[in-house]
Amino acid sequence: MDIPDFDIFLVATPGLEAQLAAEAAALGWQPVIQLGGVTIRGGWNDVWRANLWLRGATRVLARVGGFRAMHLAQLDKRARKFAWGDLLRPDLPVKVETVCKASKIYHAGAATQRIERAITEELGAPLAADAPITVKARIEDDLVTFSLDATGESLHKRGHKEAVAKAPMRETMAAMFLAQMGFDGSQPVLDPMCGSGTFVLEAAEIALGLAPGRSRAFAFQQLANYDPAAWARLKAEATPRPAPSQFFGSDRDPGAVRMSQANAERAGVTAVTQFQTCQITDLQRPDCAPGIVIVNPPYGARIGNKGPLFGLHAQMGEVFRSRFPGWRVGIVTSEAGLAKATGLPWQAPGPIVAHGGLKVRLWQTGPL
Repeated sequence: MDIPDFDIFLVATPGLEAQLAAEAAALGWQPVIQLGGVTIRGGWNDVWRANLWLRGATRVLARVGGFRAMHLAQLDKRARKFAWGDLLRPDLPVKVETVCKASKIYHAGAATQRIERAITEELGAPLAADAPITVKARIEDDLVTFSLDATGESLHKRGHKEAVAKAPMRETMAAMFLAQMGFDGSQPVLDPMCGSGTFVLEAAEIALGLAPGRSRAFAFQQLANYDPAAWARLKAEATPRPAPSQFFGSDRDPGAVRMSQANAERAGVTAVTQFQTCQITDLQRPDCAPGIVIVNPPYGARIGNKGPLFGLHAQMGEVFRSRFPGWRVGIVTSEAGLAKATGLPWQAPGPIVAHGGLKVRLWQTGPL
């Protein structure tokens, strides 16, 4: 379908909008930061490319059109005239989600029913709660805007990780925290509490030039305008590059180490990653140039209570200070007190980021 460029909304983890905008700019788009995400302009090729390459977005929404509607009858009439057949397939179920804000149409449920009826009666597509395609309608100041969720399952699900640890760090967040620390693929990275290996795997994939969406399916593949040959060409444009074996994970739990190794194998990064079972007090500096230590330690909010964690953080700070000269350290935590218990020379902490009901931020040092 040859249509002019439209707005594409990249949903961000709250607090990481600026980092996502920087990533989108590096990929050639001109991002505009908005509440909850970033808007870029483009066509369907850009929608596909955003899903394939963006590490920090959680979802890609294609804003495909809209109209003014002052009441439900008008919404019904105009929704029936919308070119659904250019976008949706009559043989695949859809679901509709509606939000109303500061509009004469204020009942989201009634609005949803009108839009659903327009799609089913004009196009013939069935409705289903678990449909592969979601039409999102936003009615604000009497303007109806339709977006299609081009992603499906959240983008943090890269398609490699079968096993996850307790209180896991999402891949999207891990990538943006690495970016906040200036990681560009060239520096060694070590996570001494690696859990299921998220930081290590993200760093290795970035270094190898691997597309984060290379192994999974997307909702846009179920749309009427999907072109499998064009998608295959886009994926083939990715040019993996060699990288040194300098991405290290360790954990005191042997099960976590096995989990990380299995996840690394599925992601195709075994050649550049190393994992070992190791207590934080036994941690030794790897034999490589100074790089980045990044860790998502227990905060006490979710795992156990906070008391013993102050001692753990103090130990961790001592290990980093005495054994990692020249390395930079980053800690993700919800507790400023725990960060300070390390005794490390922190810079001003990063923005507050929503993480599973908690508010965390990245604390980082310069070279120790």
